[in-house]
Amino acid sequence: WQPDDVHCGSVVVASADAYPWHCPDWQGRPFEEAVIMEVHVGTATPEGTFAALQQKLDYYADLGVTALELMPLADFPGPYNWGYDGVLPFAPDSTYGTPDDLRALIDAAHQRGLMMYLDVVYNHFGPEGNYMYGYAAKLFKRRQKTPWGDGLQLGRDGAGQVLRRMFIENACYWLCDYRFDGLRLDAVHALDPAVQVDFLTDLALTVRATVAQQSAGGDRRHVHLMLENDFNQASLLSPGLYNAQWNDDAHHAFHVTLTGECDGYYADYHHATSSASGIAHLGRCLAEGFAYQGEPSPFRQGEARGEASQTLPPTAFINFLQNHDQIGNRAFGDRLSTLASEAARHAAMALLLLSPAIPMLFMGEAWQAETPFLFFCDLGPHLNPKIVKGRRNEFAHFAAFADQAMLKAIPDPTTRQTVDRSTLNWQALDEPGPQNWLRRVRQLLALRRQAIWPMLKSGLAMSGRWTIAHQTVLTVS
Repeated sequence: WQPDDVHCGSVVVASADAYPWHCPDWQGRPFEEAVIMEVHVGTATPEGTFAALQQKLDYYADLGVTALELMPLADFPGPYNWGYDGVLPFAPDSTYGTPDDLRALIDAAHQRGLMMYLDVVYNHFGPEGNYMYGYAAKLFKRRQKTPWGDGLQLGRDGAGQVLRRMFIENACYWLCDYRFDGLRLDAVHALDPAVQVDFLTDLALTVRATVAQQSAGGDRRHVHLMLENDFNQASLLSPGLYNAQWNDDAHHAFHVTLTGECDGYYADYHHATSSASGIAHLGRCLAEGFAYQGEPSPFRQGEARGEASQTLPPTAFINFLQNHDQIGNRAFGDRLSTLASEAARHAAMALLLLSPAIPMLFMGEAWQAETPFLFFCDLGPHLNPKIVKGRRNEFAHFAAFADQAMLKAIPDPTTRQTVDRSTLNWQALDEPGPQNWLRRVRQLLALRRQAIWPMLKSGLAMSGRWTIAHQTVLTVS
């Protein structure tokens, strides 16, 4: 643990066995019962700590959420970060509290029947505070770049074997020492393509075997492994490997249908630039899983994308209207609550929560918070100016930012003010509008428990068909 950040001394913490767990026999919940809320610990409460988030668990349990998914916790440089610049994967960031504060949060969640998931990053290390370059440079593939830095050696020989074992042990560490119920692997499409499938298979099989061996409940313990994967590799979503994938296709189709936007990757889902309308792509997602199952992607200059997914169970797909990326990668961190009509959002929320795929919400979404979620980090005086410049360059080619004044208006991601603007305003819950939305979401999730969960217990694939009438009415059967 790094109480004084990544550049300072380390503290050896007590064994997890020394922690007085209140739910030592917790076995988790079946995946078909997952209703996920994605949370950034640092902005989920004004305090931005594990302890403060623990005080909000009753709210999430009462809402009908069954799992909190925390954005990455691996120690990152500076006082604030999304978490994807981590450099010490075994050290929970001290900004949020101590290791035992994290265990207390997870233990309290389990007492309320809530599962806890963690986002982990095995495709790169952050650019600041990564001392492995000094003593283990062979772990990095400088010729194989990711959007966030050098690629990593993850083969079965030499340096690759070292890093592979470290990441697999790290996954087991979070699941066994902290008793997380599942992991979401970030951007696995950015792994070395020569070893991607082998590494992911090795990780899943080893993690499941290790957790079963080390857990009190043995193989009765539910462990959920999830992927973010732009490649839509349906072959990885199989028993014994990965339970599900974040379904970006469903998000993009929802978003285009609700807003009409067609810039960037939304071009793949807009009738003017792709082979079908947003609502048609959405129909395919709801009936078959992925919208792209090997078809050419206009956004990727005609490159084929995805694998056939129609034989997979609906629980192999995690659908969402918003997440940290889809909000925070917008220039001004706009939530859907500021982009689409209320009537359209009501319809989309009902469709999300009552379709058989696993639903995921982003913190504040249940009450339609209008608080932006902006990109932010503090990587120090040498890198921060580059971060600001790079952030604005990302949007320079969009027509909306042709005006230099608009580019300059993009918030500086390296300031505390940007973090404060992104912090949830819980006082908004006292207002009638948010209360009405919360009642509606509670009703929908109660209906999901009554009507959808029983149908998912079989675990069988469900075939579906979709039709569109008058370009606006989608029917899925």
